[in-house]
Amino acid sequence: MAIDLDELAPKKPKPEIVLGEDLSARSAHELEDRIAALEAEIVRTREQLKARMATRSAAHAFFKR
Repeated sequence: MAIDLDELAPKKPKPEIVLGEDLSARSAHELEDRIAALEAEIVRTREQLKARMATRSAAHAFFKR
């Protein structure tokens, strides 16, 4: 019996938000929830960007570019 390697790979969860998807069937409540989730993701992304910039600045200061 052959083993299917795809069955052994971890399954990726379906993304909660799909960019560009059709929103016409969504209720107002679902759209508000979507906006809140997107805004939370923007905050999380900006925090990561600040961390990367701080690391980069520290490296530049250390190596005196």
